[in-house]
Amino acid sequence: MSNRFTNRINMLQPSATMMVIKKAANMRAQGVDIISFGAGEPDFDTPEVVIGAAVKAMENGKTRYTPGSGTTSLKKSIAHKLKRDNQLHYEPKQIVVSNGAKHSLFNACMTLLQDGDEAILFSPFWVTYPEIVKLAGATPVYVETIARNGFQISMASLEAAVSKNTKLIFVNTPSNPTGAILNKESLKNIVAVAKKRDLIILSDECYEALTYDEPHVSIASLPDAYERTITIQSMSKVYAMTGWRIGYTASSVECANAMAKFQGQATGCPNSIAQEAADFALSHEHPYLGKWRDAFKERRTYMVNALNEIPGFETLMPKGAFYAFPNVSAFYGKELDGVVINSSLDLTNILLEKAHVAVVPGGPFGADDYIRLSYATSMENIIEGINRITKLMNTLS
Repeated sequence: MSNRFTNRINMLQPSATMMVIKKAANMRAQGVDIISFGAGEPDFDTPEVVIGAAVKAMENGKTRYTPGSGTTSLKKSIAHKLKRDNQLHYEPKQIVVSNGAKHSLFNACMTLLQDGDEAILFSPFWVTYPEIVKLAGATPVYVETIARNGFQISMASLEAAVSKNTKLIFVNTPSNPTGAILNKESLKNIVAVAKKRDLIILSDECYEALTYDEPHVSIASLPDAYERTITIQSMSKVYAMTGWRIGYTASSVECANAMAKFQGQATGCPNSIAQEAADFALSHEHPYLGKWRDAFKERRTYMVNALNEIPGFETLMPKGAFYAFPNVSAFYGKELDGVVINSSLDLTNILLEKAHVAVVPGGPFGADDYIRLSYATSMENIIEGINRITKLMNTLS
């Protein structure tokens, strides 16, 4: 049967994060005590008032199809949020609501990319970006960023990657997996190249509310960026609504209409109940966010400092999101029980099997010298997990 699968499916890589979560779950089912730093979602529950809004929506019969690109009420709330938080002025007709930010990314790429096109990704990148680009028939082109300068964007390296086939530049700040925030200079470099070469900017801002040392800047708010930028945000990280699956884009009317046309054929509409909950969340104060951010910041500081106490770990202090991204290449070539560590996947497997700690390999993020650890878990788990990692690393020869 497998020989009947299309080339687009055969070339698709499975999610590295999901593979780690699945393996850890299987070990847990066998009674193994696993500390997981794998999942990219808040460990907080969706606020009760948001859940209450969903219950009320169901009781009031809001369980039917909605307009394909989202309800007018939710679009108005999103437009208000973008103006309030991001200094971005959009009309509801410029908003497309989707089943999560990943769905929004897929809409954008399927609308804008085709065979022969190229899309620029800054590595390290979120694992799904190149797969969506390839599914759209285009080719991902990678521009490397380095920890030494905070994973910022060089004008020279970006210009060198642009060709006559380049159509799109992916921007992700705060970043998954690095936790880095692009500074104003990096953002201006991207806009300058995009303007010069008439490129579209796809700005993934799912972690925009989770910054710790400086405010988030939406690239579309910069001069010359608004008309060529598709801004993508989500309810998942900010409101702990990962399973509700609501994301959205803000763009030109023409682009919004095109993406809505594609989405209308791909799915009937976003979840009606989740839309009502998202509408409530966006149109009311979010008193929990400050507490959540403070908790993440405390965990971040502990985890990064503890990792950097382990000889061989080099971890940049992340400025956003909830990931630490240590360079672990100092351990490559070392051995444990006859197994030589030659890659981030090798180290990930050893940590899971020997220390019973789940992390995500950096290879699928385009950075095989690194591993990713999520600190969206309790401080108790972080302390225990880092202790286990420390003990194991001290046994390597």
